[in-house]
Amino acid sequence: MNRGKKVALCALAILSTLSLQAGDRVKWKIATTWGSAAAPIITATENMAKYVEQMSGGEFTIRVDSANKHKAPMGVFDMVKGGQYQMGHTTSYFWKGKDINLMPFTTMPFGMTAPERMAWMDFGGGMALMEKAYAKYGMLAFEGGNTGNQMGGWFKKEIKTAEDLKGLRMRIPGFAGEIMSELGVAVTNIPPGELYTSLDRGTIDALEWVGPGMDIKMGFHKIAPYYYTGWHEPGAEAEYLVNKKAYDKLSDTHKEILRNAMRLSAYRMYIEFYHENALAWASMKEKYPNIKVKTFPKPIMDQMRKVNDALVAKYSTQSPFFKEIVDSQRAYMKKARDWTIISDLDYIQGK
Repeated sequence: MNRGKKVALCALAILSTLSLQAGDRVKWKIATTWGSAAAPIITATENMAKYVEQMSGGEFTIRVDSANKHKAPMGVFDMVKGGQYQMGHTTSYFWKGKDINLMPFTTMPFGMTAPERMAWMDFGGGMALMEKAYAKYGMLAFEGGNTGNQMGGWFKKEIKTAEDLKGLRMRIPGFAGEIMSELGVAVTNIPPGELYTSLDRGTIDALEWVGPGMDIKMGFHKIAPYYYTGWHEPGAEAEYLVNKKAYDKLSDTHKEILRNAMRLSAYRMYIEFYHENALAWASMKEKYPNIKVKTFPKPIMDQMRKVNDALVAKYSTQSPFFKEIVDSQRAYMKKARDWTIISDLDYIQGK
């Protein structure tokens, strides 16, 4: 083979390699509802991006833009839908004003625990319903990490009767916000980064955030010392939103890498939340003795359940698809709850 032919073949090989590399390299951006300090929920997104880069050998990278950078924590849905970002990390119940059918995919009051919900998603038809719900917006949605059972919120005053709720200004999103509103609470949905300031300035009188692992770091206890146990978010799941047009352009290998990275980061977030909550709860009584842990009185809880059922019935009448989602969740919970009680509750109680 003469020298010219060798050079030509070598050049062709180099160009082919460069072309392949250029075609294989994918650079995405993900917008989060969370600020850069909102660990461990922001950490899930960072871990996901890290796993994608590692598993793809650097061919697929995702830049994480927290709310501090893009400045639109409640705009994640629209930014992903419009293609400004290929991905978002947020929660579906923030979008109840856009579409009531999206709300149940985060959690429902008095609903499934985290393990029950995860099982429903993978084996009880939940994933297919979520895919159907987001299809009309040109997006896919995937599980983004569960917080476990959340606390019922921080209050400046003790809540003894339902009358104490009337006129209260509270940040509480999702279906729980609808319930509180029916009980006379002035409900607002303030972005996470503005919660402490709003509570401190008296814009709100109470708020719910997540659990002790995150809440203590936010300093809510300095202003609102009454800390109520949960009822409204027994297994709250964050979500990864993915622009479907961008997803369809990925190779099958990169799609698989992305799906596995999301799942792994979601699992990591769940156990990290559990760990952080356990540590914070163990140290809370010693470090912060002024925190008064309370449970809502039974008459209030009964009233909340009654309002919850009435609202579910109302929205089920308005939207057959909402009814399909909630009926699916309740049917699965009915099957799973006996096992939850036997396997966990009875064991803990020593029965």
